[in-house]
Amino acid sequence: MRGRNILIIGLALFIGLIAVYLTNSYFSGEQQRQAREAEERQMARIVVASQDFQFGTPLASTNLQLANWPSNSVPQGAFQSVEEAIRGGRVALRPIVIGEPILASKVSGEGGRAVLSAILPEELRAVAIPVNQVSSVGGFVRAGDVVDVMLTRQIPGEGATGQDQMTSVVLENVLVLAIDQTADENQTNPQVGQTATVQTDILGAQKLTLARQIGSLSLALRNVENQAIGGTRTVTTADLAGSGFYIPAKTSAPADPQAVAGAGRNASDPAPRRTSGPTMSIVRGVEATTYEVKRNGGM
Repeated sequence: MRGRNILIIGLALFIGLIAVYLTNSYFSGEQQRQAREAEERQMARIVVASQDFQFGTPLASTNLQLANWPSNSVPQGAFQSVEEAIRGGRVALRPIVIGEPILASKVSGEGGRAVLSAILPEELRAVAIPVNQVSSVGGFVRAGDVVDVMLTRQIPGEGATGQDQMTSVVLENVLVLAIDQTADENQTNPQVGQTATVQTDILGAQKLTLARQIGSLSLALRNVENQAIGGTRTVTTADLAGSGFYIPAKTSAPADPQAVAGAGRNASDPAPRRTSGPTMSIVRGVEATTYEVKRNGGM
């Protein structure tokens, strides 16, 4: 019984070795066939992706392969061998799909890491600003989108109240590099983040740094093909519908002179004498005095 088990295990190992050998032979033969075809058709051999790459995916021999490419249209920065592409531990800086050429502009340098600074142009900066579900358009602002950055703050001046607010556009047509720590442009599902990292010049970076200290920032998602800037103005509460309505404060009715005169009289005091003729009341401060008006020629 034991001998039969050993025989079965040995047979399984033998079959496995044959399968590995045949597989290697097939791929080796396929590579040789493609190389001969490329030579015959005067085509170049460049490195392409054999699986989808996301931001930060390491390049390895298991996810790369050589492919024939027309020699007169080889992309700039393409690699000629897998060994060259994976040398130094390169990683993807942009999403790459299966069959797409691996270009130097889409991967880090030798010994590089998937850092955001690797994809920033030399003259630009990356600035992080706080966002929430409302200010990030319900989570629909993703890496690769283009937005306008708006600032809402109180109108300056000694006469302004807490209700006197204004909103102005700080920056227009700004590229979003990442939401929180996600810089994958293929990630299109809405996701609420707490930080948006945008790309701007040094002056724009200064504006955003100051703006987040004096008010609240919001993002306005725009069409990526719309490159127009300018023509915006500051909006205040006076621009909102219904801002012209005003309800004055309530005021008390003026005091009745007779009521004021009687307010200071004690209950034990005799009631004032009623007059039968015309009278005139004079109020001094809060005290009212009633005088009888004498008729012309009589009492």
